[in-house]
Amino acid sequence: MYSFKNDYSEGAHPRILEALMRTNLEQEEGYGEDKYSLQAIDLLKKKIGRADVDIHLLSGGTQTNLTAISSFLRPHEAAIAATTGHIATHETGAIEATGHKVVTVETPDGKLTPSHIQAVLEGHPDEHMVKPELVYISDSTEIGSVYSKSELEQLSNFCIGNDLILYMDGARLGSALCSKENDLELTDIPKFVDAFYIGGTKNGALIGEALVICRDSLKEDFRYMMKQKGALLAKGRLIGIQFLELFRDNLFFELAEHANNMAGMLTTAFTEAGFEFLTHSPSNQIFPILPNSLIDELSSNYSFYVWAKTDAGHSAIRLVTSWATKEEQVLAFIEDMKKELKTAEEK
Repeated sequence: MYSFKNDYSEGAHPRILEALMRTNLEQEEGYGEDKYSLQAIDLLKKKIGRADVDIHLLSGGTQTNLTAISSFLRPHEAAIAATTGHIATHETGAIEATGHKVVTVETPDGKLTPSHIQAVLEGHPDEHMVKPELVYISDSTEIGSVYSKSELEQLSNFCIGNDLILYMDGARLGSALCSKENDLELTDIPKFVDAFYIGGTKNGALIGEALVICRDSLKEDFRYMMKQKGALLAKGRLIGIQFLELFRDNLFFELAEHANNMAGMLTTAFTEAGFEFLTHSPSNQIFPILPNSLIDELSSNYSFYVWAKTDAGHSAIRLVTSWATKEEQVLAFIEDMKKELKTAEEK
């Protein structure tokens, strides 16, 4: 049984494990003040092209979203997200458990636009409702779409004009930046958002996300918030070492590109077989719509999520490829699909 359920089934890239082993018995300061974390933060600032940002290393995406958003908002303020957004669907109400409502918007592609946000603002006109203050987006989104530079710039201008915080979830930022349809550079992102994070967990690291705070007013006392939320790791070096390894050369982007290429092979095979997709996804998540009978047959050898029922006889499945997905397994999946289709035709 080979899994296409997610991009964190495997452990970590061997280079990361080797670096962790090599440094294992060194004594270092705790709570992210070790030399490796400080070097990683300095390196990331260079890669981003901004020395004036604050960077904090946290263990996971939900913890990063929870700590950042609850820190940025006052008690009566709320976040705006697409209905499919991670903070609205897959974080067990973590944001709302801190007292901040998540106002959701239906979107066809998982991406927010200024018109979506404007409608929310108009629907929350006074102090009898929560005050929308933060716009939450993710790149890539929960359904695999990616933001263009123009789209992000329009969002940024709208948020600036309406005094809103623009926050980007970057759990799969590597995949987004390496997408063939992407025109954003890593150095572009701080120009448009107030805070974002670079996801390591889903791109070759054991654990770890690098939160980048760009707006000065959001920086104050953030380590206090991290400690209060259980996000300030005593052995913070474990994350610093991993980000040093991912970014000391092009490894971070090479791993993301591999994941996208594997997804691209699957996309091509489904397209050639005449299947449609639930959503257009140029990243490492794809959502082909297949006959339920074919899904049942493929499920005997491969694990994946059945994402949505589209009609009585068809459903969309989610296939996710990773930095560690083996090409031979992708080819085997494609071959098994073709065999099942041929068998069905012969019946």
